[in-house]
Amino acid sequence: MVLFALTSPSSSSKLKQHSHRSFSESLMEDSIEDAEAIIHQWISPDSFSSSSSFCCTFSLFSNKNREEAKQFIRAVTTLHSAMVKLISANPASTKLIRAESLLKTSMNHLSKEFYRILKSNRRYLDPESVSARSRNSSRNISKEDDDAEAMADLKMIADCMTSSGYGKECFRIYKKIRKSIIVEALEQLGFESLTLSQVQKLEWESTEKKTRVWLRAARKAVTTLFRGERILSDHVFSSSAALRESSFAEITLQSALALFSFPGNVARSRKTPEKIFLTLDVYQSIVELMPRIEEVFSYDSTSSVKSQIAGTLANLEEAVVSMIDEFESSISKESSKSMISNGGIHQLTRYVMNYIVFLADYSEVLVNIIPETSSFASPEEDESTSSSSLSSPLAKRISWLILFLLCKIDAKSRLYSDVALSYLFLINNLHYVVVKVRTSNLKEVLSEGWLEKHEGKLKKHVAKFEEIVWGELMTSLATAEEEEEEEEEEEAEEFVRRFSDRFEEAYKRQTGWVVPDSKLRDEIKVSAAMMLIPAYTEFYKKYRVGLRKNLGVAPEDIGNYISDLYFGSGGSGCVSSVHSYV
Repeated sequence: MVLFALTSPSSSSKLKQHSHRSFSESLMEDSIEDAEAIIHQWISPDSFSSSSSFCCTFSLFSNKNREEAKQFIRAVTTLHSAMVKLISANPASTKLIRAESLLKTSMNHLSKEFYRILKSNRRYLDPESVSARSRNSSRNISKEDDDAEAMADLKMIADCMTSSGYGKECFRIYKKIRKSIIVEALEQLGFESLTLSQVQKLEWESTEKKTRVWLRAARKAVTTLFRGERILSDHVFSSSAALRESSFAEITLQSALALFSFPGNVARSRKTPEKIFLTLDVYQSIVELMPRIEEVFSYDSTSSVKSQIAGTLANLEEAVVSMIDEFESSISKESSKSMISNGGIHQLTRYVMNYIVFLADYSEVLVNIIPETSSFASPEEDESTSSSSLSSPLAKRISWLILFLLCKIDAKSRLYSDVALSYLFLINNLHYVVVKVRTSNLKEVLSEGWLEKHEGKLKKHVAKFEEIVWGELMTSLATAEEEEEEEEEEEAEEFVRRFSDRFEEAYKRQTGWVVPDSKLRDEIKVSAAMMLIPAYTEFYKKYRVGLRKNLGVAPEDIGNYISDLYFGSGGSGCVSSVHSYV
Protein backbone atom coordinates (compact mmCIF):
# COMPACT_ATOMS: atom_id res chain seq x y z
CA MET A 1 0.00 0.00 0.00
CA VAL A 2 2.81 2.36 0.91
CA LEU A 3 4.78 1.46 -2.18
CA PHE A 4 1.73 2.06 -4.33
CA ALA A 5 1.13 5.34 -2.72
CA LEU A 6 4.66 6.50 -3.31
CA THR A 7 4.49 5.57 -6.94
CA SER A 8 1.03 6.83 -7.65
CA PRO A 9 0.65 9.37 -10.51
CA SER A 10 -0.44 12.03 -8.07
CA SER A 11 2.61 11.70 -5.85
CA SER A 12 4.98 11.48 -8.80
CA SER A 13 3.66 14.75 -10.19
CA LYS A 14 4.13 16.48 -6.86
CA LEU A 15 7.68 15.25 -6.56
CA LYS A 16 8.55 16.47 -10.03
CA GLN A 17 7.00 19.88 -9.28
CA HIS A 18 8.92 20.14 -5.98
CA SER A 19 12.15 19.17 -7.70
CA HIS A 20 11.64 21.79 -10.47
CA ARG A 21 10.84 24.57 -7.98
CA SER A 22 13.95 23.87 -5.94
CA PHE A 23 16.10 23.94 -9.06
CA SER A 24 14.70 27.37 -10.13
CA GLU A 25 15.18 28.77 -6.67
CA SER A 26 18.67 27.39 -6.61
CA LEU A 27 19.50 29.12 -9.88
CA MET A 28 18.18 32.46 -8.60
CA GLU A 29 20.02 32.11 -5.32
CA ASP A 30 23.22 31.25 -7.16
CA SER A 31 22.78 34.37 -9.31
CA ILE A 32 22.36 36.46 -6.19
CA GLU A 33 25.49 34.99 -4.66
CA ASP A 34 27.51 35.60 -7.85
CA ALA A 35 26.31 39.20 -7.98
CA GLU A 36 27.06 39.64 -4.31
CA ALA A 37 30.64 38.45 -4.79
CA ILE A 38 31.24 41.03 -7.53
CA ILE A 39 29.54 43.85 -5.63
CA HIS A 40 31.58 43.11 -2.50
CA GLN A 41 34.73 43.84 -4.48
CA TRP A 42 33.67 47.46 -4.41
CA ILE A 43 31.38 47.71 -1.41
CA SER A 44 32.65 46.44 1.92
CA PRO A 45 30.31 44.10 3.80
CA ASP A 46 30.72 46.46 6.73
CA SER A 47 28.61 48.99 4.89
CA PHE A 48 25.55 46.81 5.35
CA SER A 49 25.62 47.46 9.07
CA SER A 50 27.44 50.76 9.03
CA SER A 51 25.60 54.04 9.28
CA SER A 52 27.75 55.43 6.49
CA SER A 53 26.31 55.42 3.01
CA PHE A 54 29.10 53.35 1.52
CA CYS A 55 32.72 52.49 2.11
CA CYS A 56 35.06 52.63 -0.91
CA THR A 57 38.46 54.18 -1.26
CA PHE A 58 38.16 55.43 -4.83
CA SER A 59 35.61 55.90 -7.57
CA LEU A 60 34.26 52.94 -9.42
CA PHE A 61 33.73 55.09 -12.52
CA SER A 62 37.23 56.21 -13.40
CA ASN A 63 39.29 55.73 -16.54
CA LYS A 64 41.27 52.81 -15.09
CA ASN A 65 38.14 51.07 -13.78
CA ARG A 66 35.89 51.36 -16.79
CA GLU A 67 35.50 47.62 -17.39
CA GLU A 68 35.05 46.96 -13.68
CA ALA A 69 32.32 49.61 -13.59
CA LYS A 70 30.48 47.86 -16.40
CA GLN A 71 30.89 44.56 -14.56
CA PHE A 72 29.51 46.12 -11.38
CA ILE A 73 26.49 47.47 -13.25
CA ARG A 74 25.86 44.06 -14.81
CA ALA A 75 26.10 42.45 -11.35
CA VAL A 76 23.55 44.88 -9.89
CA THR A 77 21.23 44.31 -12.84
CA THR A 78 21.57 40.55 -12.39
CA LEU A 79 20.91 40.91 -8.67
CA HIS A 80 17.68 42.79 -9.26
CA SER A 81 16.53 40.41 -11.98
CA ALA A 82 17.22 37.39 -9.73
CA MET A 83 15.30 39.03 -6.88
CA VAL A 84 12.26 39.61 -9.07
CA LYS A 85 12.25 35.99 -10.23
CA LEU A 86 12.87 34.66 -6.74
CA ILE A 87 9.98 36.66 -5.34
CA SER A 88 7.72 35.04 -7.92
CA ALA A 89 9.13 31.56 -7.11
CA ASN A 90 9.43 31.75 -3.34
CA PRO A 91 8.60 35.01 -1.55
CA ALA A 92 9.71 33.45 1.75
CA SER A 93 13.27 32.76 0.62
CA THR A 94 15.81 33.87 3.18
CA LYS A 95 18.07 35.03 0.35
CA LEU A 96 15.67 37.85 -0.48
CA ILE A 97 16.36 39.74 2.74
CA ARG A 98 20.11 39.83 2.13
CA ALA A 99 19.60 40.55 -1.57
CA GLU A 100 17.34 43.49 -0.81
CA SER A 101 19.89 44.95 1.59
CA LEU A 102 22.63 44.43 -0.99
CA LEU A 103 20.57 46.11 -3.70
CA LYS A 104 19.80 49.06 -1.47
CA THR A 105 23.47 49.53 -0.61
CA SER A 106 24.41 49.18 -4.29
CA MET A 107 21.87 51.85 -5.22
CA ASN A 108 23.23 54.11 -2.53
CA HIS A 109 26.72 53.59 -3.92
CA LEU A 110 25.56 54.33 -7.46
CA SER A 111 23.74 57.45 -6.23
CA LYS A 112 26.99 58.75 -4.81
CA GLU A 113 28.81 57.94 -8.04
CA PHE A 114 26.08 59.68 -10.00
CA TYR A 115 26.41 62.76 -7.81
CA ARG A 116 30.22 62.76 -8.07
CA ILE A 117 30.15 62.52 -11.86
CA LEU A 118 27.68 65.39 -12.12
CA LYS A 119 29.72 67.59 -9.79
CA SER A 120 33.23 66.80 -11.03
CA ASN A 121 32.42 67.04 -14.74
CA ARG A 122 30.58 70.36 -14.87
CA ARG A 123 33.01 71.61 -17.50
CA TYR A 124 32.02 68.82 -19.83
CA LEU A 125 28.37 68.71 -18.79
CA ASP A 126 27.43 72.38 -18.88
CA PRO A 127 24.66 72.98 -21.46
CA GLU A 128 26.90 75.04 -23.72
CA SER A 129 29.45 72.24 -24.06
CA VAL A 130 26.76 69.62 -24.61
CA SER A 131 25.00 71.80 -27.17
CA ALA A 132 28.24 72.58 -28.99
CA ARG A 133 29.19 68.90 -29.23
CA SER A 134 25.79 67.99 -30.61
CA ARG A 135 26.17 70.52 -33.42
CA ASN A 136 29.47 69.03 -34.52
CA SER A 137 28.59 66.13 -36.77
CA SER A 138 32.11 64.77 -36.59
CA ARG A 139 31.58 63.92 -32.92
CA ASN A 140 28.98 61.75 -31.22
CA ILE A 141 27.89 61.84 -27.60
CA SER A 142 28.23 58.05 -27.37
CA LYS A 143 31.88 58.14 -28.44
CA GLU A 144 34.26 57.12 -25.65
CA ASP A 145 36.33 60.30 -25.40
CA ASP A 146 37.08 62.54 -22.45
CA ASP A 147 34.05 64.78 -22.73
CA ALA A 148 31.55 62.04 -23.60
CA GLU A 149 32.51 59.45 -21.00
CA ALA A 150 30.76 61.43 -18.27
CA MET A 151 27.51 61.37 -20.23
CA ALA A 152 27.92 57.66 -20.93
CA ASP A 153 28.56 56.93 -17.24
CA LEU A 154 25.53 58.95 -16.15
CA LYS A 155 23.35 57.09 -18.61
CA MET A 156 24.73 53.73 -17.45
CA ILE A 157 23.97 54.53 -13.81
CA ALA A 158 20.55 56.03 -14.58
CA ASP A 159 19.56 53.00 -16.67
CA CYS A 160 20.61 50.65 -13.85
CA MET A 161 18.89 52.60 -11.09
CA THR A 162 15.72 53.09 -13.11
CA SER A 163 15.43 49.43 -14.06
CA SER A 164 16.03 48.52 -10.42
CA GLY A 165 13.20 50.71 -9.19
CA TYR A 166 15.37 53.60 -7.96
CA GLY A 167 14.72 56.03 -10.81
CA LYS A 168 13.20 58.68 -8.55
CA GLU A 169 16.30 58.72 -6.33
CA CYS A 170 18.47 59.20 -9.38
CA PHE A 171 16.18 61.92 -10.68
CA ARG A 172 16.29 63.87 -7.38
CA ILE A 173 20.09 64.04 -7.49
CA TYR A 174 20.09 65.07 -11.15
CA LYS A 175 17.47 67.77 -10.69
CA LYS A 176 19.16 69.34 -7.68
CA ILE A 177 22.46 69.85 -9.48
CA ARG A 178 21.25 70.63 -12.99
CA LYS A 179 18.62 73.17 -11.94
CA SER A 180 21.20 75.27 -10.16
CA ILE A 181 23.40 75.20 -13.27
CA ILE A 182 20.62 76.73 -15.40
CA VAL A 183 19.86 79.40 -12.80
CA GLU A 184 23.53 80.32 -12.46
CA ALA A 185 24.01 80.40 -16.24
CA LEU A 186 21.15 82.87 -16.70
CA GLU A 187 22.54 85.04 -13.91
CA GLN A 188 25.94 85.03 -15.60
CA LEU A 189 24.24 86.22 -18.79
CA GLY A 190 22.92 89.18 -16.79
CA PHE A 191 19.26 88.16 -16.72
CA GLU A 192 17.37 89.19 -13.61
CA SER A 193 13.94 87.72 -12.91
CA LEU A 194 11.50 90.57 -12.16
CA THR A 195 7.77 90.69 -11.50
CA LEU A 196 5.41 93.07 -13.28
CA SER A 197 5.29 95.42 -10.30
CA GLN A 198 9.09 95.48 -10.15
CA VAL A 199 9.34 96.26 -13.87
CA GLN A 200 6.81 99.08 -13.55
CA LYS A 201 8.92 100.76 -10.89
CA LEU A 202 12.03 100.89 -13.09
CA GLU A 203 13.18 104.04 -14.87
CA TRP A 204 13.20 103.69 -18.64
CA GLU A 205 17.00 103.79 -18.86
CA SER A 206 17.19 100.81 -16.54
CA THR A 207 14.38 99.01 -18.36
CA GLU A 208 16.07 99.57 -21.70
CA LYS A 209 19.38 98.24 -20.41
CA LYS A 210 17.75 95.14 -18.93
CA THR A 211 15.82 94.55 -22.16
CA ARG A 212 18.99 94.64 -24.25
CA VAL A 213 20.56 92.19 -21.80
CA TRP A 214 17.45 90.05 -22.21
CA LEU A 215 17.86 89.98 -25.99
CA ARG A 216 21.31 88.45 -25.66
CA ALA A 217 20.34 86.16 -22.78
CA ALA A 218 17.21 84.81 -24.47
CA ARG A 219 19.03 83.78 -27.64
CA LYS A 220 21.78 82.13 -25.62
CA ALA A 221 19.26 80.43 -23.35
CA VAL A 222 17.24 78.92 -26.18
CA THR A 223 20.08 77.92 -28.49
CA THR A 224 22.52 76.78 -25.82
CA LEU A 225 21.27 76.48 -22.22
CA PHE A 226 17.82 74.95 -22.66
CA ARG A 227 18.82 73.07 -25.78
CA GLY A 228 21.91 71.60 -24.14
CA GLU A 229 19.92 70.60 -21.05
CA ARG A 230 17.31 68.91 -23.22
CA ILE A 231 20.01 66.94 -25.04
CA LEU A 232 21.63 65.88 -21.76
CA SER A 233 18.43 64.86 -19.98
CA ASP A 234 17.20 62.97 -23.05
CA HIS A 235 20.48 61.08 -23.13
CA VAL A 236 20.86 60.33 -19.42
CA PHE A 237 17.24 59.20 -18.95
CA SER A 238 16.75 57.64 -22.37
CA SER A 239 15.45 54.43 -20.78
CA SER A 240 12.50 56.20 -19.14
CA ALA A 241 10.23 58.55 -21.07
CA ALA A 242 8.65 59.75 -17.83
CA LEU A 243 11.94 60.61 -16.16
CA ARG A 244 13.27 62.16 -19.36
CA GLU A 245 10.37 64.56 -19.54
CA SER A 246 10.17 65.24 -15.81
CA SER A 247 13.86 66.01 -15.45
CA PHE A 248 13.92 68.55 -18.27
CA ALA A 249 10.64 70.17 -17.22
CA GLU A 250 11.54 70.57 -13.55
CA ILE A 251 15.04 71.80 -14.30
CA THR A 252 14.16 74.43 -16.91
CA LEU A 253 10.48 75.32 -16.51
CA GLN A 254 10.75 77.94 -13.78
CA SER A 255 13.71 79.70 -15.43
CA ALA A 256 12.07 79.62 -18.87
CA LEU A 257 8.80 81.08 -17.60
CA ALA A 258 10.66 83.87 -15.81
CA LEU A 259 12.75 84.57 -18.92
CA PHE A 260 9.83 84.84 -21.31
CA SER A 261 7.52 86.74 -18.98
CA PHE A 262 9.94 89.68 -18.70
CA PRO A 263 9.39 91.25 -22.17
CA GLY A 264 5.64 90.89 -21.77
CA ASN A 265 5.79 92.75 -18.47
CA VAL A 266 7.87 95.50 -20.07
CA ALA A 267 5.35 95.77 -22.92
CA ARG A 268 2.50 96.17 -20.43
CA SER A 269 4.22 99.02 -18.64
CA ARG A 270 5.94 101.02 -21.42
CA LYS A 271 3.92 102.17 -24.43
CA THR A 272 5.36 105.52 -25.53
CA PRO A 273 6.15 105.77 -29.28
CA GLU A 274 9.93 106.01 -28.78
CA LYS A 275 9.98 102.53 -27.20
CA ILE A 276 8.54 100.81 -30.25
CA PHE A 277 11.82 99.85 -31.91
CA LEU A 278 13.21 98.02 -28.92
CA THR A 279 9.81 96.36 -28.53
CA LEU A 280 9.97 95.23 -32.16
CA ASP A 281 13.51 93.93 -31.61
CA VAL A 282 12.22 91.77 -28.77
CA TYR A 283 9.23 90.57 -30.80
CA GLN A 284 11.39 89.75 -33.80
CA SER A 285 13.87 87.89 -31.63
CA ILE A 286 11.15 85.70 -30.12
CA VAL A 287 9.61 84.97 -33.52
CA GLU A 288 13.01 83.96 -34.90
CA LEU A 289 13.59 81.68 -31.91
CA MET A 290 10.16 80.04 -32.04
CA PRO A 291 11.18 77.02 -34.17
CA ARG A 292 13.91 76.16 -31.67
CA ILE A 293 11.61 76.87 -28.73
CA GLU A 294 9.02 74.50 -30.23
CA GLU A 295 11.70 71.86 -30.61
CA VAL A 296 13.24 72.21 -27.15
CA PHE A 297 9.98 72.62 -25.20
CA SER A 298 8.02 69.95 -27.06
CA TYR A 299 6.90 68.01 -23.98
CA ASP A 300 3.35 68.36 -22.69
CA SER A 301 4.77 69.23 -19.27
CA THR A 302 6.55 72.25 -20.77
CA SER A 303 3.57 73.53 -22.76
CA SER A 304 3.22 76.38 -20.26
CA VAL A 305 6.41 77.88 -21.71
CA LYS A 306 4.81 78.14 -25.14
CA SER A 307 1.65 79.52 -23.54
CA GLN A 308 3.73 82.13 -21.74
CA ILE A 309 5.45 83.09 -25.00
CA ALA A 310 2.11 83.36 -26.78
CA GLY A 311 0.92 85.72 -24.06
CA THR A 312 4.12 87.73 -24.25
CA LEU A 313 3.83 88.07 -28.03
CA ALA A 314 0.23 89.21 -27.62
CA ASN A 315 1.36 91.85 -25.12
CA LEU A 316 4.10 92.99 -27.47
CA GLU A 317 1.69 93.19 -30.41
CA GLU A 318 -0.77 95.22 -28.36
CA ALA A 319 2.02 97.52 -27.26
CA VAL A 320 3.23 98.08 -30.84
CA VAL A 321 -0.25 98.93 -32.10
CA SER A 322 -0.77 101.24 -29.12
CA MET A 323 2.56 102.99 -29.77
CA ILE A 324 1.72 103.58 -33.43
CA ASP A 325 -1.67 104.95 -32.41
CA GLU A 326 0.03 107.25 -29.92
CA PHE A 327 2.53 108.32 -32.56
CA GLU A 328 -0.29 109.21 -34.92
CA SER A 329 -2.03 111.11 -32.15
CA SER A 330 1.14 113.07 -31.40
CA ILE A 331 1.32 114.16 -35.04
CA SER A 332 -2.30 115.20 -35.00
CA LYS A 333 -1.87 117.15 -31.74
CA GLU A 334 1.26 119.00 -32.86
CA SER A 335 0.08 122.61 -32.92
CA SER A 336 3.19 124.75 -32.71
CA LYS A 337 3.10 128.00 -34.69
CA SER A 338 6.84 128.01 -35.21
CA MET A 339 7.91 128.68 -38.77
CA ILE A 340 11.01 127.73 -40.70
CA SER A 341 11.95 131.24 -41.78
CA ASN A 342 13.82 130.18 -44.90
CA GLY A 343 11.22 127.67 -46.10
CA GLY A 344 13.35 124.67 -45.22
CA ILE A 345 12.43 121.29 -43.83
CA HIS A 346 10.35 121.35 -40.67
CA GLN A 347 11.62 119.37 -37.69
CA LEU A 348 8.25 117.58 -37.57
CA THR A 349 8.87 116.27 -41.08
CA ARG A 350 12.31 114.99 -40.17
CA TYR A 351 11.11 113.35 -36.97
CA VAL A 352 8.06 111.68 -38.46
CA MET A 353 9.78 110.40 -41.59
CA ASN A 354 12.80 109.09 -39.74
CA TYR A 355 10.44 107.27 -37.39
CA ILE A 356 8.47 105.79 -40.29
CA VAL A 357 11.63 104.76 -42.14
CA PHE A 358 12.71 102.82 -39.07
CA LEU A 359 9.27 101.26 -38.91
CA ALA A 360 9.64 100.09 -42.50
CA ASP A 361 12.81 98.25 -41.54
CA TYR A 362 10.55 96.03 -39.43
CA SER A 363 7.99 95.53 -42.20
CA GLU A 364 8.30 91.72 -42.14
CA VAL A 365 7.42 91.77 -38.45
CA LEU A 366 4.79 94.48 -38.64
CA VAL A 367 2.73 92.70 -41.32
CA ASN A 368 1.95 90.11 -38.64
CA ILE A 369 1.11 92.75 -36.03
CA ILE A 370 -0.98 95.42 -37.80
CA PRO A 371 -4.50 93.95 -37.76
CA GLU A 372 -6.57 93.54 -40.90
CA THR A 373 -9.47 95.29 -39.21
CA SER A 374 -7.54 98.43 -38.34
CA SER A 375 -9.60 101.58 -38.80
CA PHE A 376 -7.79 104.84 -39.32
CA ALA A 377 -9.11 108.24 -38.35
CA SER A 378 -8.31 110.14 -41.52
CA PRO A 379 -7.59 113.86 -41.25
CA GLU A 380 -9.08 114.18 -44.70
CA GLU A 381 -10.12 111.90 -47.52
CA ASP A 382 -7.21 111.00 -49.74
CA GLU A 383 -7.23 108.44 -52.53
CA SER A 384 -3.59 107.62 -51.86
CA THR A 385 -4.62 105.65 -48.80
CA SER A 386 -7.36 103.70 -50.51
CA SER A 387 -5.43 102.83 -53.64
CA SER A 388 -5.54 99.21 -54.66
CA SER A 389 -1.74 99.24 -54.58
CA LEU A 390 -1.90 99.68 -50.80
CA SER A 391 -3.37 96.26 -50.20
CA SER A 392 -1.74 95.42 -46.87
CA PRO A 393 -2.87 96.88 -43.55
CA LEU A 394 0.72 97.96 -42.91
CA ALA A 395 0.89 99.93 -46.17
CA LYS A 396 -2.39 101.65 -45.38
CA ARG A 397 -1.27 102.40 -41.84
CA ILE A 398 1.99 103.99 -42.93
CA SER A 399 0.24 105.87 -45.72
CA TRP A 400 -2.12 107.36 -43.14
CA LEU A 401 0.78 108.44 -40.96
CA ILE A 402 2.41 110.23 -43.89
CA LEU A 403 -0.91 111.79 -44.82
CA PHE A 404 -1.26 113.14 -41.28
CA LEU A 405 2.19 114.66 -41.62
CA LEU A 406 1.50 116.23 -45.00
CA CYS A 407 -1.73 117.72 -43.74
CA LYS A 408 0.19 119.28 -40.85
CA ILE A 409 2.81 120.63 -43.24
CA ASP A 410 0.11 122.07 -45.48
CA ALA A 411 -1.38 123.85 -42.47
CA LYS A 412 2.00 125.24 -41.47
CA SER A 413 2.61 126.51 -45.01
CA ARG A 414 -0.34 128.88 -44.54
CA LEU A 415 1.55 130.67 -41.76
CA TYR A 416 3.83 132.31 -44.35
CA SER A 417 2.82 135.77 -45.58
CA ASP A 418 4.78 135.22 -48.79
CA VAL A 419 2.88 132.75 -50.97
CA ALA A 420 5.98 131.81 -52.94
CA LEU A 421 7.83 130.96 -49.73
CA SER A 422 4.91 128.85 -48.56
CA TYR A 423 5.16 126.84 -51.78
CA LEU A 424 8.91 126.46 -51.35
CA PHE A 425 8.22 125.13 -47.85
CA LEU A 426 5.78 122.61 -49.29
CA ILE A 427 8.30 121.63 -51.98
CA ASN A 428 11.13 121.05 -49.53
CA ASN A 429 9.06 119.02 -47.12
CA LEU A 430 7.23 116.92 -49.71
CA HIS A 431 10.53 116.28 -51.49
CA TYR A 432 12.05 115.14 -48.20
CA VAL A 433 9.15 112.71 -47.75
CA VAL A 434 9.44 111.36 -51.31
CA VAL A 435 13.21 110.87 -51.08
CA LYS A 436 12.87 109.07 -47.75
CA VAL A 437 10.31 106.73 -49.26
CA ARG A 438 12.26 106.07 -52.45
CA THR A 439 15.57 105.38 -50.68
CA SER A 440 14.29 103.11 -47.91
CA ASN A 441 12.17 100.01 -47.35
CA LEU A 442 9.16 102.32 -47.52
CA LYS A 443 9.36 101.99 -51.29
CA GLU A 444 8.52 98.30 -51.02
CA VAL A 445 5.80 98.94 -48.47
CA LEU A 446 4.04 101.80 -50.29
CA SER A 447 4.67 100.75 -53.91
CA GLU A 448 5.78 102.66 -56.99
CA GLY A 449 2.24 103.95 -57.54
CA TRP A 450 2.32 105.87 -54.28
CA LEU A 451 5.64 107.44 -55.25
CA GLU A 452 4.47 108.47 -58.71
CA LYS A 453 1.41 110.17 -57.24
CA HIS A 454 3.40 112.22 -54.74
CA GLU A 455 6.15 113.04 -57.20
CA GLY A 456 3.39 114.40 -59.44
CA LYS A 457 2.22 116.64 -56.57
CA LEU A 458 5.78 117.80 -56.07
CA LYS A 459 6.09 118.86 -59.73
CA LYS A 460 2.87 120.84 -59.47
CA HIS A 461 4.19 122.66 -56.40
CA VAL A 462 7.44 123.49 -58.23
CA ALA A 463 5.54 124.79 -61.24
CA LYS A 464 3.37 126.99 -59.03
CA PHE A 465 6.43 128.30 -57.20
CA GLU A 466 8.14 129.23 -60.47
CA GLU A 467 5.01 130.95 -61.70
CA ILE A 468 4.81 133.08 -58.55
CA VAL A 469 8.50 133.97 -58.41
CA TRP A 470 9.37 134.41 -62.08
CA GLY A 471 5.95 134.81 -63.70
CA GLU A 472 6.07 138.60 -64.01
CA LEU A 473 9.47 138.50 -65.66
CA MET A 474 8.33 135.80 -68.08
CA THR A 475 5.27 137.83 -68.94
CA SER A 476 7.36 140.92 -69.65
CA LEU A 477 9.65 138.94 -71.94
CA ALA A 478 6.70 137.46 -73.78
CA THR A 479 5.22 140.95 -74.20
CA ALA A 480 8.53 142.26 -75.53
CA GLU A 481 8.61 139.57 -78.18
CA GLU A 482 5.17 140.65 -79.37
CA GLU A 483 6.25 144.31 -79.85
CA GLU A 484 7.25 145.83 -83.15
CA GLU A 485 10.32 144.49 -84.85
CA GLU A 486 12.15 147.78 -84.55
CA GLU A 487 11.81 149.41 -81.15
CA GLU A 488 13.15 152.76 -80.28
CA GLU A 489 16.46 152.76 -78.44
CA GLU A 490 14.95 154.49 -75.42
CA GLU A 491 12.14 151.96 -75.22
CA ALA A 492 14.63 149.11 -75.36
CA GLU A 493 16.74 150.69 -72.64
CA GLU A 494 13.66 151.22 -70.51
CA PHE A 495 12.68 147.57 -70.91
CA VAL A 496 16.13 146.48 -69.76
CA ARG A 497 15.90 148.75 -66.71
CA ARG A 498 12.46 147.44 -65.78
CA PHE A 499 13.53 143.82 -66.31
CA SER A 500 16.65 144.37 -64.20
CA ASP A 501 14.64 145.99 -61.41
CA ARG A 502 12.13 143.15 -61.38
CA PHE A 503 14.89 140.56 -61.50
CA GLU A 504 16.61 142.32 -58.58
CA GLU A 505 13.39 142.24 -56.59
CA ALA A 506 12.91 138.55 -57.32
CA TYR A 507 16.54 137.82 -56.46
CA LYS A 508 16.46 139.76 -53.18
CA ARG A 509 13.16 138.15 -52.28
CA GLN A 510 14.74 134.70 -52.46
CA THR A 511 18.25 135.32 -51.12
CA GLY A 512 17.38 134.03 -47.64
CA TRP A 513 15.41 131.02 -48.87
CA VAL A 514 16.80 127.51 -48.81
CA VAL A 515 16.52 124.26 -50.71
CA PRO A 516 18.55 121.83 -48.60
CA ASP A 517 18.66 119.03 -51.15
CA SER A 518 21.39 119.85 -53.67
CA LYS A 519 19.78 117.91 -56.50
CA LEU A 520 16.42 119.60 -56.06
CA ARG A 521 18.15 122.96 -55.66
CA ASP A 522 19.94 122.54 -58.98
CA GLU A 523 16.76 121.39 -60.72
CA ILE A 524 14.84 124.48 -59.57
CA LYS A 525 17.65 126.83 -60.57
CA VAL A 526 18.19 125.17 -63.95
CA SER A 527 14.47 125.39 -64.66
CA ALA A 528 14.44 129.12 -63.78
CA ALA A 529 17.51 129.77 -65.91
CA MET A 530 15.99 127.94 -68.89
CA MET A 531 12.88 130.08 -68.62
CA LEU A 532 14.66 133.43 -68.39
CA ILE A 533 18.05 133.33 -70.07
CA PRO A 534 17.16 132.31 -73.68
CA ALA A 535 14.33 134.85 -74.07
CA TYR A 536 16.25 137.68 -72.40
CA THR A 537 19.40 136.92 -74.35
CA GLU A 538 17.52 137.11 -77.64
CA PHE A 539 16.04 140.50 -76.73
CA TYR A 540 19.32 141.80 -75.39
CA LYS A 541 21.22 140.85 -78.52
CA LYS A 542 18.58 142.30 -80.83
CA TYR A 543 18.72 145.79 -79.23
CA ARG A 544 22.36 145.78 -78.16
CA VAL A 545 23.35 148.61 -80.57
CA GLY A 546 23.06 152.02 -78.92
CA LEU A 547 22.61 150.64 -75.40
CA ARG A 548 24.84 152.15 -72.73
CA LYS A 549 27.57 149.92 -71.40
CA ASN A 550 26.62 147.98 -68.27
CA LEU A 551 23.00 149.04 -68.51
CA GLY A 552 20.99 146.63 -66.37
CA VAL A 553 21.87 142.99 -65.83
CA ALA A 554 23.59 141.24 -68.73
CA PRO A 555 22.13 137.90 -69.94
CA GLU A 556 25.33 136.03 -69.10
CA ASP A 557 25.03 137.16 -65.46
CA ILE A 558 21.47 135.96 -64.88
CA GLY A 559 22.69 132.39 -64.49
CA ASN A 560 25.26 133.53 -61.93
CA TYR A 561 22.65 135.23 -59.80
CA ILE A 562 20.24 132.30 -60.03
CA SER A 563 23.02 129.88 -59.08
CA ASP A 564 23.61 131.99 -55.96
CA LEU A 565 20.08 131.30 -54.68
CA TYR A 566 18.59 128.80 -52.21
CA PHE A 567 21.56 128.36 -49.92
CA GLY A 568 19.63 129.96 -47.08
CA SER A 569 22.14 132.58 -45.97
CA GLY A 570 21.63 135.47 -48.34
CA GLY A 571 23.28 133.60 -51.17
CA SER A 572 26.56 131.75 -51.42
CA GLY A 573 28.55 134.97 -51.39
CA CYS A 574 30.11 134.31 -54.77
CA VAL A 575 28.17 136.94 -56.72
CA SER A 576 27.87 140.68 -56.10
CA SER A 577 24.64 142.62 -55.84
CA VAL A 578 22.64 143.31 -58.99
CA HIS A 579 23.02 147.06 -58.25
CA SER A 580 26.65 147.00 -59.32
CA TYR A 581 25.55 146.23 -62.84
CA VAL A 582 22.92 148.98 -63.12
